[in-house]
Amino acid sequence: MKKRLSSILRSMVLGGLIATGVARVLILFSASPVPDPASGRTEPSLFAPAISSNWDYITPAQTWLLIMLTGVTLICVVAWPIAAWMERRADADSLRPASGRHIFGRQDR
Repeated sequence: MKKRLSSILRSMVLGGLIATGVARVLILFSASPVPDPASGRTEPSLFAPAISSNWDYITPAQTWLLIMLTGVTLICVVAWPIAAWMERRADADSLRPASGRHIFGRQDR
């Protein structure tokens, strides 16, 4: 049985949300409260309130990873209902009788 596009997109949305969450947690776990001698940045402690307002704890590569994961997930979120709607229209067209539209109760008159 062939999987529908909407089913694949739904799986990609759920997988993208999970992957983005896991990436965020791994980035937070890799944050160190010790200042980096090369850059001079002080990275906040794990799960500190400063994390929400100060993005110095995240490297540019980690930023791009989160941007890509979030972007792909958002594209799939938008495409999922569109694909489901198009599939339902195609299913409705295939179930419609070929002779055209009939008014209920007036087929034989």
